[in-house]
Amino acid sequence: MITRFKILLLVAFSLLLQSCATFKSEPNLFGNQIDSLLVSDLPNSTQTAISVYDLTENKPVYMHNEKLLLRPASNQKILTTSAAYLFLGSDYNFETKVYHTGSIADSVLCGDLYFVGGLDPAFTTHNLDSLVREIKKFGIKEINGNVYGDVSAMDSLFWGEGWMWDDDPYSFAAYMTPLNINKNSVAVIVSPSQPGDSANVETLSNTNSVVIKNSAVTTDTGKIKLKVTRDWLNRKNTIFVSGTISRLSEPDTIALNVFNPTFYFLQLAAESFKRNGIELDGKVDTLTLRDSAEVIASSKHSIESVINYTNKNSYNLGAEMLLRALALKYYGKPASAKNGIKLLDSLITLSGLDPKRYSLVDGSGLSFYNLVSTQLIMDVLKYLYLNQPEIYKKIYDSLPVSGTDGSLKNRMKIFPIRGEVHAKTGTISGVSCLSGYIQTRKNHTLAFSVMIQNYTGNSSAARKFQDKICEIIFNTN
Repeated sequence: MITRFKILLLVAFSLLLQSCATFKSEPNLFGNQIDSLLVSDLPNSTQTAISVYDLTENKPVYMHNEKLLLRPASNQKILTTSAAYLFLGSDYNFETKVYHTGSIADSVLCGDLYFVGGLDPAFTTHNLDSLVREIKKFGIKEINGNVYGDVSAMDSLFWGEGWMWDDDPYSFAAYMTPLNINKNSVAVIVSPSQPGDSANVETLSNTNSVVIKNSAVTTDTGKIKLKVTRDWLNRKNTIFVSGTISRLSEPDTIALNVFNPTFYFLQLAAESFKRNGIELDGKVDTLTLRDSAEVIASSKHSIESVINYTNKNSYNLGAEMLLRALALKYYGKPASAKNGIKLLDSLITLSGLDPKRYSLVDGSGLSFYNLVSTQLIMDVLKYLYLNQPEIYKKIYDSLPVSGTDGSLKNRMKIFPIRGEVHAKTGTISGVSCLSGYIQTRKNHTLAFSVMIQNYTGNSSAARKFQDKICEIIFNTN
């Protein structure tokens, strides 16, 4: 005999089953579309991990290999820039200062001048000229001494752990120093002249700090077939330009890193002195600032401007300087990547995960030693949204926007998804990643991370797969 209690129990159990079925059916409709893409759109050899979380409803939507450790490439910058905002603060500034020792009499400095590096990755020749003009306003028209660069703010490791030796001389693998200038790179501009004559070659900064050896020739017809490289094997700033350029071609600009950017900075400073009418009697070299030195002027760039440029344009040097700024603030000189990673580990802990489960070695993601999961990236994105709304908004605004700007300018350009995906791209050899936030048709905010690796050739198939995932998320949530 069925008692009233048993009936109530059966009804309750039935309702529970219906509730579970309803909960399962929604993600399955979404998940089936992604599952079919995994089978049809990527080679069998490819490793793929996906995590999607509905922040508006605070629930997971889809997981696939979410704990699999993969190389994040530039998705590492999500961790670095988030930790920078969290632990440096939104009011932090990168600062390059100039000091002097000795005395000034009749516009002559009887002492030395010091440029003190503050890890600023946004410092340019324009900023340098502004500092030099401030030196002149300070009353110095002749330096009867030396000009030094103080690079004591960080250690002497000019590349990240696990960076590839043959990434030299590309500008994305810039050498590091606390005295950065012009992204520690030189832009080489090649333009046509008359057919049969040598091509025109110049540098954007018009500096004598690099040597140009030009054997490129202008042709009457044809396409650009130029090779522009630096003598990186011998670690010299000699640039070789060869090949051909048509007389009808537009100028071509190629950016190369420079070896020993500290001395590049100091050589550019010496040239700026000359342009601005300041005579330098001594040499340029490196030396730690003396305690008795007096400050003359400084140049600042805000953390927000650095992070925005770093995420929008996947600026590796910017991410590495943010990492070392974290180390400098909490562990002092000389700043190192390893000490900076400790603050990234703290962010991981705050996000509810164990940093010992991952391998982090740099700030930019250029290293092949980094190993993270989509769960980690998604949980950091979720932590910002749920626990750090001000930082979430700043990170959200710093990420490339679909079809609009940064590294997503030419992806997902069709309405209505255009402008609705704010996400960080990430690409190194055999690796393509995309992680960030999506505003959906139902006006939900979702965090997602898609990591793909172990493929050959270019990353176009991986990027198309990621874009399709974003379209599915946008349309079904």
